[in-house]
Amino acid sequence: MRFQFVLGEVFSGLRRNTTMVVAVVLVTFVSLTFVGAAALLQAQIGKLKDDWYDLVEVSVFLCPEGSVSPTCATGEATDGQIDAVRQVIDTELSSQVSKVYFESKQQAFDAFSERYPDGYQGTQLTADDMQASLRLKLTDAEQFAVVSDVLSGRDGVEIVEDQRAVFEPLFRTLNVATLLAAGLAGVMLLAAVLLITTTIRLSAVSRRKETEIMRLVGASNLFIQLPFLLEGALAAVLGSLLAGGGLWLAVRFMVSDWLERSVDWVAYVSEVDVFRVAPLLVVVAVALAALSSFFTLNRYTRI
Repeated sequence: MRFQFVLGEVFSGLRRNTTMVVAVVLVTFVSLTFVGAAALLQAQIGKLKDDWYDLVEVSVFLCPEGSVSPTCATGEATDGQIDAVRQVIDTELSSQVSKVYFESKQQAFDAFSERYPDGYQGTQLTADDMQASLRLKLTDAEQFAVVSDVLSGRDGVEIVEDQRAVFEPLFRTLNVATLLAAGLAGVMLLAAVLLITTTIRLSAVSRRKETEIMRLVGASNLFIQLPFLLEGALAAVLGSLLAGGGLWLAVRFMVSDWLERSVDWVAYVSEVDVFRVAPLLVVVAVALAALSSFFTLNRYTRI
């Protein structure tokens, strides 16, 4: 009987404040969509790093003829200098480097010719124009600084280059996009809290007489406040479900059906990632409703 009464009060309140409830649902939907988008962007960055960082290498470019680097004062790197560098890698960097291979000038030229069969910007190069290097595969791509500190400045080494630098601008851009989405989400979440608070307040004021009667007959605070709590929670949860559905549609049709077919060498977020984020959105929605109720009910249901 009590449960039916509470449900009746909830739906009665929703009908009385239909406009405000719709506004709460829409604002919650938009704000949680931004929250979900930020979470999916971070998941996408993680996938890209996992895939691409496993492919990148550290290139130890050896001194070519005519280099002005102080470590190349004796000219082109000699076999002895190259062996000394490899010895350092095998001893001091054995835990950071999993694989080492030497790329000669001829091998570098062959790779260059395969990529640019007609020359580069109208310039025809030869093997003597290339630069020999040691290619290092790291056990952990984040250990580049350690490798660079050990190898930089050694005789025969002109420069130590981390191929991750190619991807860092992309990751920075994605991180900025994540921060923007999170910032917009914060603003919209604040608006959602204010709207839920206003909706609960209007509902409480419109039913003030019923609240007085319930208080007089001995109803508990929880029994009086429960309908208002459920009204805010239902509106917020509905908004979170819409946000989850919107994210699923975006990933399904924009990512899975379009991006994956257009650029198939990139690992993208999938519907599975949306399903992982969706429960978080529901939790945030319930937290919004609880926060709004905390600031409102004690004041407007007090007799």
